[in-house]
Amino acid sequence: MTVIEPAPARDPRRPARLLQAEHDALLPILHRTPDPGFDRPTVCPGWSVRDVLAHCAAALSRVTAGNLHAFTPALNEIDVAERRAWPLEDILSELAAGYLEGGKAITAAGGKLDVLALGEWLHGGDVRDALGEPLAYASDGYGDACALLADRTRRKATPLLTAYLPGSTLTLGAPRQDRAPATLHASRPALMRLFAGRPAGTSDYQLTGATTAELVVF
Repeated sequence: MTVIEPAPARDPRRPARLLQAEHDALLPILHRTPDPGFDRPTVCPGWSVRDVLAHCAAALSRVTAGNLHAFTPALNEIDVAERRAWPLEDILSELAAGYLEGGKAITAAGGKLDVLALGEWLHGGDVRDALGEPLAYASDGYGDACALLADRTRRKATPLLTAYLPGSTLTLGAPRQDRAPATLHASRPALMRLFAGRPAGTSDYQLTGATTAELVVF
């Protein structure tokens, strides 16, 4: 018999806390990055570092203003294209304000928008990765990101999986009557890469009972 752990109660402070962590950790990196660094390509198809930051800033501004759209690739590209004419300083200012104000709006939404905080944090990983910075997909706020990921995987009905990380174990996904739980042994960044659909080195994880394609929740 498989014993399923109950879903933990939502911590309403978690999304804002995660965005605050990203604000405090990523912005100093961006302010010391030379201008050519913002033109580097990222794992997001067709987007540079600057484009990813523009997307993040636009999404948080929409959350703060209550002007959400469906966040499809086409609509996201419209937001990014609009900001390609902006000075870089304006994008970074919008992003900084969004990290702080967006958290309040996400908290007030009662859980419906929590995944946006996780998406912002993951995009911070995309930026660190492109810039060659340490802690890509394993930066400050990792514990809160894992909790939001667990909630996302339950909502998406990802196959039930026990993830064994260095020093901790995490239950992700939802049970299915037709299959046994999967297991994942992974480094901290590899876990996030796999569930976000980012490339992960095969030496960084061992997955049994599921495919990597089944794990992707974005």
